Amino acid sequence: MRIVSAVTDVPSAATAVRILNTKDKIGWIRFTAPTANTGLTYVGDSTVSATKGYVLGAAGGVDASIELDFRPGTVTADTLWIDAATNGDDVSWLAIIR
Repeated sequence: MRIVSAVTDVPSAATAVRILNTKDKIGWIRFTAPTANTGLTYVGDSTVSATKGYVLGAAGGVDASIELDFRPGTVTADTLWIDAATNGDDVSWLAIIR
């Protein structure tokens, strides 16, 4: 088991970005919209878009985080994607990888 963290950028709004391109199993992950974001960001699978997915509020507000518990590690990292409504917005994340 190891802890992995990163900030994933969405350079072009409405263009989904995979957080990791590995088959590593995720045990737990937390996504947070950084306070520097100006628009909404979205978390989901490969169908996430700039209008569809779990919405993270802009500018680190109350609704700017989501925590997902996948124990015992049934979801692979390559199935998690993000998108943004604004070019250049980010999603930071911290995960426990099995």
